[in-house]
Amino acid sequence: MANRLARETSPYLLQHAENPVDWHAWNAEALGLAKSRDVPIFLSIGYSACHWCHVMAHESFENESIAAQLNEGFVSIKVDREERPDIDDVYQKACMAATGQGGWPLSAFLLPDQRPFHIGTYYPPRDMYGRPGFGSIVAQMSQAWREQRASVMEGASKFMDRWGARDAGGAASEAPGETVERAASALMSMADVTNGGFGQAPKFPSAACVSFLLRHSMLEGGRHSGSHALRTLRKMAAGGMFDQVGGGFHRYSTDARWLVPHFEKMTYDNALVPAAYAEAYAITGEAQYRRTMERTLGFMLREMLGEEGGFYSALDADSGGEEGAYYVWDAKEIRDVLGDDADMFCL
Repeated sequence: MANRLARETSPYLLQHAENPVDWHAWNAEALGLAKSRDVPIFLSIGYSACHWCHVMAHESFENESIAAQLNEGFVSIKVDREERPDIDDVYQKACMAATGQGGWPLSAFLLPDQRPFHIGTYYPPRDMYGRPGFGSIVAQMSQAWREQRASVMEGASKFMDRWGARDAGGAASEAPGETVERAASALMSMADVTNGGFGQAPKFPSAACVSFLLRHSMLEGGRHSGSHALRTLRKMAAGGMFDQVGGGFHRYSTDARWLVPHFEKMTYDNALVPAAYAEAYAITGEAQYRRTMERTLGFMLREMLGEEGGFYSALDADSGGEEGAYYVWDAKEIRDVLGDDADMFCL
């Protein structure tokens, strides 16, 4: 039987309308029910083209046993981040403060007053990949609420206090130049000087960080920051994260070399990244940066612009239930198209 989400219009919520989880949309009825039942809220945030949202849905939200745990001990709420970016913004910031990273699906356990007491992103159904299993977490959170409620509520209060203190501390007086230098130094401390980008896998385009380093180089004379920004843009465009056939950038690289992408394409990535390439072209005059910018914008206008004049938000990574099937070529297909040039292409 369909759950309450069958009454919604969001494509993401409708994807979960057949789950055995007794989902609610975020509304006064659901929030009031958590208080009247005196149970926590399980909040799940995602969007319709999110690959790992699909994975967690199949593994956990279609699992009858896990659904029964959620239905008994929680009010479960689904939020489409594209429909309610305001809610997503609050809990993404909470996740970043608690774990150092965010993303989708976002999985949060909240007090009935909506304060988080446990928060994370994707969880496998069982303990694996170095992550706790979602079924185990649901059981632990339910037991803690029943048997250690005072401790749970105290932990939520302390987290909110630390979160508020951190935000207040960010307003401390500091000369603008000092803030800029501190930010540039922090970024460069994470720089992968061989492959470009920041840190190791997975690697995201980080267009704002690249643009910041380009401007830091121009305005403050940061030679190393400018060189690294240009290196990053060159490496990104040369790898598999950039669609070498159709143009546009995939969501992130699964390796440090920008070679193997996660095949989802996001509109906001492909709107922000061309600006960084335009800046690089303006600084260097090198055609490679302009070419990447034009191919990315060409992809956006060709494939992401809807008939009504608006842009679609994303292209799903999955094709027929398989990630990347639309983009991956086997050797025979390449030889059929390129003939004698295939060996060079496949190096």
